[in-house]
Amino acid sequence: MEEPHSVSSPRRILSLSKKKRASVSFSDSDDKASGFGLSGEHGPKPSEVYGFVGSITIIVATVIFFTWAYVPEHWLHAVGIYYYPSRYWALAVPTYIVVTVALALAFYIGLNFLSTPPPTSLNTLFDEFTRDPSTFSPLGEGDELPIEPIADIPIEEINRLMFDD
Repeated sequence: MEEPHSVSSPRRILSLSKKKRASVSFSDSDDKASGFGLSGEHGPKPSEVYGFVGSITIIVATVIFFTWAYVPEHWLHAVGIYYYPSRYWALAVPTYIVVTVALALAFYIGLNFLSTPPPTSLNTLFDEFTRDPSTFSPLGEGDELPIEPIADIPIEEINRLMFDD
């Protein structure tokens, strides 16, 4: 039975009792009785199960697709498989998928170009968060100068520093 003033976690128990000094005890999972269902774990995480089932499904589907696409018809008939889609779809479906992805990327890039202001627009230099530099007069002397307030550097200053000789 635990004391009324203790903190319990799966890894350690910290006793905060006033009767004795604070003590920390680490419980080891190997100390517990081994067996199924007694360790306190409730099995694998659902994401692990979905990942495992998804990977196995993709492998099986790939094997079936390549078997259907490359094995001659008389071999499929010998095994007893008589109904399957036309071989046209073995080339058409991957081609449609690749073209759809390429068009989606082109559409996405075009949409970004349309939503970006042109390079000559002042919106590329100034927005609602622009801060003009304030007049700052430090009162400290020597090495004790405070940090200047944050502000945007004007484009004229940038051009002067970069392009003037």
